[in-house]
Amino acid sequence: LLYTIKFEMSRKSRGSIHVSSEGDIRIEGLSKVGDNADSDTEAIIDEDEDREEGEVVRRNDKTSEKATWKGAVIKDKSLWFKYKFGKGAYAPEIRFNPVVAIGAIVLIVALIAWCIIQEDAHVLFSEARLAVANSFSWFYTGVVEFMLVFVICIYFSKYGSMKLGADDDEPEFPSGSWFCMLFACGLGVGLFFYGVGEPVLHYTSINRYSADRFMRDNELAQSAMTLTIFHWGLHGWVVYTLIGMALAFISFRKGLPMTMKSCFYPMVGDRIYGWMGNLIDILSLITTVFGVCTSLGIGTVQLNSGLREIVPSLEKTLTVQVVIIWVVMGIATFSVLSGVGSGIRRISEICFGVGMFLLIMIFMMDDPWFLMNLMVQSFGHYLHNIILLGSRTDAFEQLNITSREGASRGRLYEDGVTDGSPTWMDGWTVFYWGWWVSWGPFVGMFIAKISKGRTIREFINGTMTAPVLYVIIWLTVFGGSALRAEKEAASLHTPERPFCCPADTTLLDWDGAKAGAGGNWLDTLVGGVTQGNSGYKYLEVRECTKIAEGMWEEWKEEDEATSPENFETFYNSFDKSVMSASDDARVVRFSCLSVDEMWFALMYTKGRIGIMLSVVSIVGILLYFVTSLDSGSLVLDIMASNGDQNPPRLQRVFWAAVQGATASALLVAGGADALSAVQTASMMSGLVYAIMLCLLAVSLWRGLAMEMGDLNPYGADFKIGIIDPFTVWSPKLWGEFVLNIFITPYVMFKTCKRLGYSSPKPAMICVTAALLWCAWIALHISQLAVDGLWAVAWTSYLTFVLLLTIQRGEVR
Repeated sequence: LLYTIKFEMSRKSRGSIHVSSEGDIRIEGLSKVGDNADSDTEAIIDEDEDREEGEVVRRNDKTSEKATWKGAVIKDKSLWFKYKFGKGAYAPEIRFNPVVAIGAIVLIVALIAWCIIQEDAHVLFSEARLAVANSFSWFYTGVVEFMLVFVICIYFSKYGSMKLGADDDEPEFPSGSWFCMLFACGLGVGLFFYGVGEPVLHYTSINRYSADRFMRDNELAQSAMTLTIFHWGLHGWVVYTLIGMALAFISFRKGLPMTMKSCFYPMVGDRIYGWMGNLIDILSLITTVFGVCTSLGIGTVQLNSGLREIVPSLEKTLTVQVVIIWVVMGIATFSVLSGVGSGIRRISEICFGVGMFLLIMIFMMDDPWFLMNLMVQSFGHYLHNIILLGSRTDAFEQLNITSREGASRGRLYEDGVTDGSPTWMDGWTVFYWGWWVSWGPFVGMFIAKISKGRTIREFINGTMTAPVLYVIIWLTVFGGSALRAEKEAASLHTPERPFCCPADTTLLDWDGAKAGAGGNWLDTLVGGVTQGNSGYKYLEVRECTKIAEGMWEEWKEEDEATSPENFETFYNSFDKSVMSASDDARVVRFSCLSVDEMWFALMYTKGRIGIMLSVVSIVGILLYFVTSLDSGSLVLDIMASNGDQNPPRLQRVFWAAVQGATASALLVAGGADALSAVQTASMMSGLVYAIMLCLLAVSLWRGLAMEMGDLNPYGADFKIGIIDPFTVWSPKLWGEFVLNIFITPYVMFKTCKRLGYSSPKPAMICVTAALLWCAWIALHISQLAVDGLWAVAWTSYLTFVLLLTIQRGEVR
């Protein structure tokens, strides 16, 4: 025998195929064989014939490559580079796709170098981020909505019962461990960072709701909770679900390697093994790096704040944050080397346990009855507003037209107040969708890797229903507790005991103080008095003058050289955050703090046990940090290694280092606003990747339909595909491709003849198409003389495309 193939068919039939060196095939243990042609031996067995055990079937040398797709296992043809350092079983080795790995590394290193060299990188990142939000809010919003509808359709279709694997495969991990890994990998440090801060910021900052002067304060607080849940709910998790489902289906069901290019096999076939597939994997790898680096960035900043609460001497600086990244990277390397089964799985379970401990503690020690009410109420508000929020792009707000006289249409608005912030989408919804999409390849591949043996419907339940319900509970407990404390602090505010924000007590410019103040610097400071354009420093909000006066009197007793400059030094060095909290820290104006400080401020509202809760929080953030880093390293290595599920350990360490270096470079490039750069990177990479996700959805549906026998992949088709000129190098093909661009009207005329159109219809279509084509060129040239003709030109071109599309449809 040349070799023996043992297999299990999806119809629960078992058997073996014995192939001899002469090409004969003997079948054993099988009464019927269908859809199991082996491409290596070119053997095809008629699906409609019954074969008796031991029957010999002669090899067919004229076998077509178009074997039945349904139930077949597809052969991998990926490019590999393999090298082993030494001999023996334990000698280190490397194996990867050289085009994907080297291409991604070159682009990432180029970005790191640019961040280091470019002095105004933070300015360019800010401009790019604003441009993405202003120009592509509609696209991000539309893509996420489309994916949600698509996944819901699959859930309720007959494809929902299909297993991600063979029909008799069982899940590798128990449901509890599976959910822990889904949660830890899919969310990570984000819920610690934004779990408290986001509801408070929506409640206190300018947005579409706070701009309404007639909205009641309680309604504004509920809107803040609803917005937060929306950003962490179904619209985010659907990205993970779509990618994970496509990867699990094509890998466990069809036998292709678990890499992003494989997801497009049902659409483009073997073309995934060329430049197209390499480009898909390179974009996936780079997008994943930027997505993970965003989480590393926010996790680093929050760890720095938490450690500063425990060790006050530890400064909150960029240097400390970079050191934290590399220390955590070193810790994560150990887990990376141990793999999913032992390392990542156990850390994920510990992370989930730490989160549950903090969740229960805050729930019990705050106001549980209020939180239960808020939980039910927020769930209802979320379901009620999900369609409205999912399609909202702040179109009018981004116009940034101030509602003054005339524009306000007689309604009551304070002078200068707009209908919401023009940059709110940039900082929140668009950033979130970019972040979720950029995490998509990483989390999608990870959850696909741990989901073998589950049905598609069970997979969707696990990745969307359970995590979203848990997120609602998490955000309600932590965010709701912070909102309650914020409202309580505002209600207790008095001139004698104000709860002031640092921003409210920021000193303005001292220019000209000596010349015009007449020595009465205190009056200038606390009274908000300016004389002409002298620009004295003073407190912006007078509600904090009592604290400022006390600081002034204390300072004068200790410093005889009473000058504005000296007082400014003393004032700026003072920790003004104490103005926002009560003496026992149980009542806090969270809106006075930065986002990374809010979590720990909530812990300290619980009294003496707050220090313990802060330490546990730091441990939890650190573990989630490690989980994101080690999961990301493993997934990046799998992507670079053609989907190899057990890539060499040396490569895993390398990709962990790449993530640390990229996160460090982006933090440095962000300057004072360190998080801006990492957030912009994920938004921009996610924008490109969102286009790929739309194509991935089409490919997945096509694959499911072919697997169920609803679509024949080898039916009638055009002789030349749309992408053939770009995937097959043929001078003749390229020549015809370029020629047909310029003679398209004539080709349409010939097509009309083949379709049997009677005269004069073919000639009319040809002339019309030619006129529209020529008008497109001529009007663009005329734009030099008359502004606006470019719009007419593109209208002509789109009409030409419409005619071509109609004809192509008729040919189909």
